[in-house]
Amino acid sequence: MLEQRIEQQFIDSADLKYQAAQVLSKPIAAAVHAILASVTSGNKVLACGNGGSAADAQHFAAEFVGRYERERPELGAIALTTDSSIITAIANDYDFSVIFSKQVRALGVAGDVLLAISTSGNSANVLAAVEAAHERDMTVVALTGRGGGKMNQALRETDVHICVPHERTARIQEVHSLVIHCICDGVDTQLLGDQESSA
Repeated sequence: MLEQRIEQQFIDSADLKYQAAQVLSKPIAAAVHAILASVTSGNKVLACGNGGSAADAQHFAAEFVGRYERERPELGAIALTTDSSIITAIANDYDFSVIFSKQVRALGVAGDVLLAISTSGNSANVLAAVEAAHERDMTVVALTGRGGGKMNQALRETDVHICVPHERTARIQEVHSLVIHCICDGVDTQLLGDQESSA
């Protein structure tokens, strides 16, 4: 019984990825181009999200600053989820809804990209970060699910919306992880050429 349930999790995840591949390939490619244009101009990516999405933001930054699969020059990325002193100070002195937006205003400059991750598209602090990014003339790459929620209204035409066509948080996060890998692979391919990794 338990084994069958586990197998079904794998099947459901694989089915969603298969279904989402064609739907998401175009916005993921657009995200690669937006991020590539930013980092090759000396700019950076600021990433944010809550819970599992915070982990995804950190995962992305690690792949960019370190490496993905191939050796390449370091790329600028900062996860806004990692400095506990900044986060707790802002949450305590102001409000939890501005823990990311205040960092975007402090660190973001025109030409940077905000990677805004919210499975529902309704996270107040992520939406506030999007608004702050627009104030700084940054491009937003949004990773959402469940139809995109309030993120649909928050984004501009020049932004990129990668919305996973599913309702379950776990399944959406699994696809978000794959999207992050696709972005990293796409950037590396554009920088280094199309070849298989030896890693």
